[in-house]
Amino acid sequence: LFKTVFFKISRGRGYKYIKDDWPGYSLDLFTYPEHYHEDIESVYIPHGVIMDRIERLARHIVDDIGDHDIVVLCVLKGGYKFCSDLVEFIKVLGRNSNTYLETRVEFIRLKSYLNDQSTEDLHIIGSRDLSFLRGKVCLKKLDTGKTMKALLKHVETFQPKMVKVAGLLVKRVPNMAESLTDCK
Repeated sequence: LFKTVFFKISRGRGYKYIKDDWPGYSLDLFTYPEHYHEDIESVYIPHGVIMDRIERLARHIVDDIGDHDIVVLCVLKGGYKFCSDLVEFIKVLGRNSNTYLETRVEFIRLKSYLNDQSTEDLHIIGSRDLSFLRGKVCLKKLDTGKTMKALLKHVETFQPKMVKVAGLLVKRVPNMAESLTDCK
């Protein structure tokens, strides 16, 4: 799976492209729990690189948003860790610039699959009433193109002031939401 990703590094600067035949970094370069020794062959994206890219993404978001309050709409379950790290970097950047950025995080779950097949319907689990977004700047985690388009359509009905979509990894598959990503 991790071989089939692009790694969005920054606004307008393209991707860190991981080729399918790239062997990854040698495990000799890393420490990892003993119980993984039999299961891991190599490391494709080291944790430090991911954290650096999330911090850079946070900087671009803060630059783009300015002094507006931010509502982060985190799509669970897969987006939790990325969202948590991103929000923490946004808060740190706000503190370091002596600017208070009120950052509110809301969680929703989306269901657009039945078993392992994509369906035409998007079911929002959790906060279906997103009226708290009205007039707010909203940042959302990237998902697949079809799901993201449906979520964007739903979010727009609540008239947020601005909507930005953030993504860390972009799979090389048809209909990916890469073109929907504002914060890269």
